Amino acid sequence: MNDHSALKQNRSAAPNFRLCLLPLVLSIAGLLTSATLAHAADSAPPLMLAKLYQPGVALADYWVSEKYDGIRGYWDGRQLLTRSGQRIAVPDWFVANWPAMPMDGELWAGRGLFQKVLSTALPKSPDDTAWKGLRFMVFDLPAHGGRFTDRITALNTLVDQIGQAWVGAVPQTRLSSPQALQTRLKQTVDEGGEGMMLHRGASLYAGGRSDDLLKVKTHEDSEARVVGHVPGQGKYAGQLGALMVEIPAAKGQPALRFKLGSGLNDEQRKQPPPVGSVVTYRFRGTTDSGLPRFATFMRVRASIEL
Repeated sequence: MNDHSALKQNRSAAPNFRLCLLPLVLSIAGLLTSATLAHAADSAPPLMLAKLYQPGVALADYWVSEKYDGIRGYWDGRQLLTRSGQRIAVPDWFVANWPAMPMDGELWAGRGLFQKVLSTALPKSPDDTAWKGLRFMVFDLPAHGGRFTDRITALNTLVDQIGQAWVGAVPQTRLSSPQALQTRLKQTVDEGGEGMMLHRGASLYAGGRSDDLLKVKTHEDSEARVVGHVPGQGKYAGQLGALMVEIPAAKGQPALRFKLGSGLNDEQRKQPPPVGSVVTYRFRGTTDSGLPRFATFMRVRASIEL
């Protein structure tokens, strides 16, 4: 066979060789695509986050709503995600007819029922009966593009179009003075609510913390990691007396440890949060050394909230 014939034969064989490689190329591409989608699902959505309210804020610039004690839910148009980007397993009927437009809201079961929300939203397989006790309270439309005042109107219209009893629009009102805000706050807390939210009417939706969104509470709350269990005494003998918790080091300061016993119920004292878990506690100010004053245990923070 001369060189010309050999070249002609190699050219005729080349397409067959490429066809043989095609399934492998498509398979690799499929794996890459799946990996990319999986990574995207684990990416935290660019949520608007609140700062703490301070006296002196021009209340006339803000809309006021209740702060719901639930789990933040971000509907990206296809699936419901936590603030950290974890997918929440919801029944198909719960999100049926939801729009392709992103919605920012809170999974909520009612005042004082945070644990019910947690036990319902955490499992990988949704329980239809449990989910019938939850509502998705929508408070913003991240992709709308207009001012918050305009987004309220669009949000209410969208929720009406969805037409599901378990999807609600968070009521927004105006308050004229700090006294009116404190009165509303006290009334809400006395009735079992967590606090209030202030949302600047002229603000655009933007990820991250800013003064455009403020939370108003009768107390502060924070998180600490459990590093030990302190045995109980007296009526708590043989049970947990307090959690030894640690606040992470910050701004060049060392980590701080303190005992957290107030707020724990009998069941939590018998089966305390394990070492390494993260707990949320409420407090009122700090000492000169940075330790929280009047710290009270609230709950164990679940991974779905991270």
